[in-house]
Amino acid sequence: MIIFLACKQSDDTTVTPNTNTSTIDISVLKNKFSGTSVTATVEGDYLVIRSNGIPDHKSPYFAKTDARYEAYNGSNSKFSINPNSISEQTLVFKIPLHPNKASNTSATPLGPIGVSLNGIPFFNQYAGPNQPLTNEINSFDQYLGHPQQFGQYHYHQEPTYLTTKNGKAAFLGLLLDGFPVYGPLENGKAVTNADLDNLHGHSHATTEFPEGIYHYHITDADPYINGSGFYGTAGTVSK
Repeated sequence: MIIFLACKQSDDTTVTPNTNTSTIDISVLKNKFSGTSVTATVEGDYLVIRSNGIPDHKSPYFAKTDARYEAYNGSNSKFSINPNSISEQTLVFKIPLHPNKASNTSATPLGPIGVSLNGIPFFNQYAGPNQPLTNEINSFDQYLGHPQQFGQYHYHQEPTYLTTKNGKAAFLGLLLDGFPVYGPLENGKAVTNADLDNLHGHSHATTEFPEGIYHYHITDADPYINGSGFYGTAGTVSK
């Protein structure tokens, strides 16, 4: 038995990115986080996001007697459900309100590396320590999420429920360092890993940050959400 561990679109205007990152205030994103399972508040120097970890979409990882159950109907012919089930969590993300570029890059950990708009954690590109998602990817449900052994549902890849709802160029959430995560399209073009730096991001204006900000993009190839580490200094997550 395998145990499974683990923008909104910017316009075409060229804007010099804001290099004085201490002036960035991500509280403008607070109201983007919404749903019965997630709240966002400003508390001191942090944007604090609380979530019960229950997705606002259906999944085969709910019990078949649950109204939220939906049999797998995705496109992966190799889909194989893992032995875990979605269970309620108590997740508290404390994310720097004024994110700054870190002097030293810190690797993303296993477990939550950020939080999506519906309160579901983002995980990195590993199934375990230095283990690629090669096999685990076949357990992702039709919205490209799945639960780990303690029932914590999460996304390693594009959260397709959110990109269908908000658009593939939309703001989709935050990593723990306070820098935003955008979808796989930008200016009408698919973003590839070659468009991004080794941390899976780049800097320019976005709809939410017209003066420019460093931001991550989701792509369709490894590392999907994040590469070698956080651009800024990570906050904390308790669970």
